[in-house]
Amino acid sequence: MKFSSASLLLAGLVLAACDTKVATTGETATSSATVEAVDPAAAETSGTRATSDDEANAAPAPDPRTIPAAKASDAAAILARPQVPILCYHQVRDWTGRDSKGAKDYIVPVAQFKAQIKMLADSGYHTISPDQLYAYMTTGAKLPSKPIMLTFDDTDLDQYTVARPTLDQYGFKAMYFVMTVSLGRPRYMTKAMVKQLSDEGNVIGSHTWDHHNVKKYQGEDWVTQIEKPTKTLEEITGKKITYFAYPFGLWNPQAFPELKKRGFVAAFSLAEKRDQTDPLFTIRRIIASGYWTPRTLHNSIVQSF
Repeated sequence: MKFSSASLLLAGLVLAACDTKVATTGETATSSATVEAVDPAAAETSGTRATSDDEANAAPAPDPRTIPAAKASDAAAILARPQVPILCYHQVRDWTGRDSKGAKDYIVPVAQFKAQIKMLADSGYHTISPDQLYAYMTTGAKLPSKPIMLTFDDTDLDQYTVARPTLDQYGFKAMYFVMTVSLGRPRYMTKAMVKQLSDEGNVIGSHTWDHHNVKKYQGEDWVTQIEKPTKTLEEITGKKITYFAYPFGLWNPQAFPELKKRGFVAAFSLAEKRDQTDPLFTIRRIIASGYWTPRTLHNSIVQSF
């Protein structure tokens, strides 16, 4: 499959990299994993690093590939479990005069991002890994109190320079969905940065080569967009890559077997309703908007999950 030079300017690197829905309820669900609808400012916790006692009720996360198929829950059981809140971030930088109104949904100003993350810590949230999420979804494994997943799409440099130290301040870990065509380019992470994130306990996932829409893949597109970039990430991290995020949040059922035969155990979309027969390959996230105050983010988490 060949791409024009225009495509190499990364249509997928634009701010509309994920779908235009910043937050919807997607599915009507009441989740015990979310916090109560209270003013985060009234939280009694201090926002300091999570302690081992806080996470004492969490089960160790097994490698998803070691969970026997016979022990994994069926789709109905998975769908019946309360959803874990999952946030999707893109750029973490201050707005400029060139940023459109729509783009600002995908650009969280630095101070706003820090305030949002502090709110999560002050509200008692604990970040979990995708392996913990997978074990919970497939076997009902226990999670820490108020679990949440933080995810970052598109490999932007500020995810390393701004988000990483902010999360570290609170002992938080995240998942980074990396688009390999951007590695080493100006304003994007290098291979060394991706490896460091992985070595520090974060999880690296695949986000295609250059962000083409999965619903349009045919033939060799699966090699160009999935196989080769995933192999690149495995070479960088020295770890098996088993999680995928759909560009623009767009998916179709035809993608599931293609992803499975390439070693993926789960895939992440955005706010749309999960597939009723294969919820592991349509795990919901909401985009954390650059317009949201910590209170708005808190309320969106509660309402969306």
